[in-house]
Amino acid sequence: MATLKVIRKRIGSIRNTQQITKAMKMVSAAKLRRAQEAVLAARPYAEKMAALLKNLSARVSAEAHPLLTGREEKKTQLLLLTGDRGLCGGYNTNLIRAAEGFLRSHGAGKEISLAVVGRKGVDYFRRRKVEMTERTINIGNRPPEELAAEIAEKMIARFLHGESDAVYILYSRFRSALSQVPTVERLMPVGTGEEEGAAPAIEYLYEPGLEALLASLLPKVVEVGIYRALLEASASEHGARMTAMDSATANAAEMISTLTLQMNRARQASITKELLEVVSTAEALK
Repeated sequence: MATLKVIRKRIGSIRNTQQITKAMKMVSAAKLRRAQEAVLAARPYAEKMAALLKNLSARVSAEAHPLLTGREEKKTQLLLLTGDRGLCGGYNTNLIRAAEGFLRSHGAGKEISLAVVGRKGVDYFRRRKVEMTERTINIGNRPPEELAAEIAEKMIARFLHGESDAVYILYSRFRSALSQVPTVERLMPVGTGEEEGAAPAIEYLYEPGLEALLASLLPKVVEVGIYRALLEASASEHGARMTAMDSATANAAEMISTLTLQMNRARQASITKELLEVVSTAEALK
């Protein structure tokens, strides 16, 4: 059995760790509220933009703009969104596992390239000698709209220059603080969301013409898609970290309780031993 000194030292160490995890939980909870509000505000905007694109694209051919034109996916680009920091449970691990599954399923006989956002993903694939076309870290220090515009510009340029035939984004979709789902969506060619048997689109008059409007709208659609994914990823990371830190705090409290019981038993055994020694000495002196 460990000595009283060792047990007290372990209790003190765990209590210090518990204070850190509790503080991290509170910080993540505060950030989660703001991130969740941003996600809920961005979703309707993205949905309305998709509806507008669907209405526009129903009136033009797929060749009206290069971002609408689909082609055989010989070269695929995957944009992976991970976090810069750890201590968030399986958040980064689940995304990386999903990315590896995507690379295996889409890489057979095809050329596939990887662009990674977030230090955890960059470090993981760099250690495994996986070539990355783009690496972006320290994402928490930059406004999401600025970061989304920069990434969208690079992805669009690669697609228009024929360096990729399709661009997919993999991020964690936020459902709740307890549920974050790795999600793959196609960014390019831009989908119109058309469905068979759908009601005919309402006729609108557009100024300028449809082609000019598409040229302005389609890059914005890609940018908004990346922007929304960044917001979803941020909320998911804060939710995962809050949950992980809550579990760590509860586990620390349980360990402290167990060690306190061991300490009391050890102290009781020590007192009993000392009493027996005193009694034994008194008996020997008679």
